[in-house]
Amino acid sequence: MNDAERKFLLKISRMYYFDEWTQAEIAKKVGVSRPIISKGLQKARSEGLVEIIIHDHGFDTIEMENRIESAFGLEDVIVVPSADMAKEAVRTALSKAAASYLQKQLKDAQKIGVSWGTALNDLVKEYPSDAHPHLKVIPMVGGMGSHGIELHANQIAFELSKKLDCQCESLYAPAIVETAEFRNLLLSTPEINRVLAEAKSVDVALVGIGNPFNQSTMKEIGYLGDAELQSLKNAKVAGDINSCFILEDGSIAQNTLNERVIGINTDDLRQAGKVIAVAEGLHKTDSIIAALKGGYINAIITEEQTASDIVSKLEQ
Repeated sequence: MNDAERKFLLKISRMYYFDEWTQAEIAKKVGVSRPIISKGLQKARSEGLVEIIIHDHGFDTIEMENRIESAFGLEDVIVVPSADMAKEAVRTALSKAAASYLQKQLKDAQKIGVSWGTALNDLVKEYPSDAHPHLKVIPMVGGMGSHGIELHANQIAFELSKKLDCQCESLYAPAIVETAEFRNLLLSTPEINRVLAEAKSVDVALVGIGNPFNQSTMKEIGYLGDAELQSLKNAKVAGDINSCFILEDGSIAQNTLNERVIGINTDDLRQAGKVIAVAEGLHKTDSIIAALKGGYINAIITEEQTASDIVSKLEQ
């Protein structure tokens, strides 16, 4: 398949599957016969340019979706079936579902904000090539250093922009700095100030949710040491979203590392057009509930076991 044929197949596939044009309408638009369009769509599938996913949710997952959606006033809840699946298979299924959901949110978007972490890195890996040259991807939190580079917001923004064939901003600052004074100094620099100002007005925001005390990526890459973890425990932190630490009721934790984070905070996050969270794992259940209580999220994508634990805790 040469580049011209590939471009043609992608074009008619987008018109057929995304824009919901009929084959006859596409044929008239591009100036070929309808059978050519039909054969082209079949070839796009056989060559792997188009992948069709059937979301066969069981009754239990639909009930969980409705329960969580109602409890927190969410726009969407997607629970990926995970019974009898290996951990890596669950991660892949979750990432595919998240990528598919994101695709549907980009029709009227101009700016996408991204946080950081394993869930978003996995999402971008599963996201198909889908050109949206009018878009811009913006990191919503800093992230520099030699560890876990692929998980940092800058790298995730860059990789997603390649998939979308669009512009990308970079935030040249760490996620957490040594002192509040240094943070304020960095925030006053024109370039960092400009990028964060853009991050506060994104149409779609992608975030993960973390538990700083259990299987913490922030600890693994060196942002959290023993002193920082003890400080968070003393403050009764329940989790973090976009590296902003929150309490059990969803409110922002005071007198913690939040005063040293380079990124938009949860109040800023509420200003985004739509905030989509991707998170799973029983160790994150309380953190997810805290983020949902805070009202920072419009949609969440998780898997069956995590959703079941959330529902169980809502009923306690």
